[in-house]
Amino acid sequence: MSNSRNEAPQQPERRLTPLTPSRRSLRGLDWFVFFVADVQTGFGPFVSVYLTAQHWTQIDIGLVLSAGGFVSLIGQMPGGALVDSARSERVVGAIAIAAICISALAYAALPIFPVVLSASILHALASCVLGPAMAAISLGLVGHAVIGERLGRNARFASIGNGLAAAAMGACGYLLSARAVFFVTVLLLGPALLALRMISPAEINAERAHGAPVALKDRKDKPRAKAGDLMRNRPLLIFAGCLLLFHLGNAAMLPLMGSVLTMRSAQWATLLIAACIVVPQLLVAALSPWVGKRAQAWGRRPLLLIGFAALPLRGVLFALVSSPVPLVFVQLLDGVTAAVFAVLVPLVVADLTRGTGHFNLGQGIVGTFIGIGASISSTLAGFLIDRFGSAAAFAGLAVIALAGLAAVVLLMPETRPAIEEEA
Repeated sequence: MSNSRNEAPQQPERRLTPLTPSRRSLRGLDWFVFFVADVQTGFGPFVSVYLTAQHWTQIDIGLVLSAGGFVSLIGQMPGGALVDSARSERVVGAIAIAAICISALAYAALPIFPVVLSASILHALASCVLGPAMAAISLGLVGHAVIGERLGRNARFASIGNGLAAAAMGACGYLLSARAVFFVTVLLLGPALLALRMISPAEINAERAHGAPVALKDRKDKPRAKAGDLMRNRPLLIFAGCLLLFHLGNAAMLPLMGSVLTMRSAQWATLLIAACIVVPQLLVAALSPWVGKRAQAWGRRPLLLIGFAALPLRGVLFALVSSPVPLVFVQLLDGVTAAVFAVLVPLVVADLTRGTGHFNLGQGIVGTFIGIGASISSTLAGFLIDRFGSAAAFAGLAVIALAGLAAVVLLMPETRPAIEEEA
């Protein structure tokens, strides 16, 4: 029976023709992903620390962070559409990196409310196109044949970059000043642009990078879809809804656990939270390439089920475990999930938007759903812990995560396409 719930739509079987980009371009993409992770790490928690040191009120800090979060949420789909319409993803990536560095300079040079608010919005806008641009470069460079393995490699370099940058910037902030973090971010602009320059533009197929049909006969059979058609793409919307439930249960889990650790062991809380961040990143670096290869061999559903199943288990263990140190080991489950999602989210979107020319818009749609879930998560967790206690809050988040897993099991089809020719 064709088109069953767990089967990909039938497609003509043809021999796979992997692309062969140059070693220089592939290495350039490795290091571009690495340095982009470095540049992006210059924000986040360091902003709050820096502004607090500048004697900002928590209300003003919250307003700045909320404004950036809101712009990032509403900018996901326009950012993806912008990358789809661009003829050079390298140029888009370079402009986004430059915008982030301008934002960092603004933070460091003039920490007054209008400037910092503008810098936060600029950084959010740049981030909305930077992620899709990296995924588009990857797809345009290697094609659908090995995109799973490429995304796994991207996740490894991003994880290593995040970890090293966080350590380096933390050391600079401690030894020099909180302001130094932003100057380090700016210094990383040069290596990021040099790495981007190593990627040959001639080897990035613009049509493939946007998920459009490449072969002429495919263009005749499959005219470029309208952007609005994606909002009627049922598997894409199911996938986005599953991710919304996942992040509704996930986003608040580590901050909630941090609060619990502080109450139980204030002396070791900071060190334990650092371990809970770094250790999963090491697991992501180790597992991501394997996830990419298995996604090509096994299909997407088995790995998605593993990633979704790890979260409710983690929530239940957080609710039951009281000793601080074992909580760090429980957090290893977050590394498993992060490794799966770093590869599978853009990979499944690439599957579901293949032939439409709107791969990056598809990423924006999914990113919007993720942002909605993550933004509600903290408020929901705060309500649960205030009314029912930490154990009940973890259990509630686990139930939401279980609903996301059930949605994947019952509704999400296998998206790996039948073997097709790339050219």
